[in-house]
Amino acid sequence: QVQLVESGGGLVQAGGSLRLSCAASERTFSSYAMGWFRQAPGKEREFVAAINWSGGVTYYADSVKGRFTISRDNAKNTVYLEMNSLRPEDTAVYSCAARGRRIATSNRHEYDYWGQGTQVTVSS
Repeated sequence: QVQLVESGGGLVQAGGSLRLSCAASERTFSSYAMGWFRQAPGKEREFVAAINWSGGVTYYADSVKGRFTISRDNAKNTVYLEMNSLRPEDTAVYSCAARGRRIATSNRHEYDYWGQGTQVTVSS
C-alpha cells in the first residue's frame, strides 16, 4: 500500500505561482509512474500532468502546457508540480496518484493509489 500526502496548496492571485509536493511512503517509489489530477466543484477529475519512473518522460494537459512543470526526486520519494501563471480556472483540489508501472499515462483509471488532495484557489 502506497500512501501519498500532498502539500503546498493555498490561495494565490491570478498570475501567481505555487509549488505542490507529494510525498510517498513507498521505498520503491522509483518503480512508480506518478500523476497529478485536479477536480473542480461540479466537475469530473481531470488529468493535469504525469511523469514516468525516471523523470525522463512527462505529459501535460493542453490547458496547463507551458505553465506547469512536473518533476520528481526519487531520493526523496517526492513528486512536484510547479504551477506558474495561474488562472482562476485552475482552482481545484489537486491530487497526486501513483501507478504501479514505470510508464505514465493520462488515464486516471490506470492509477492505483491516490492522495487526499490539496486545495488550490486562484483569485481574479
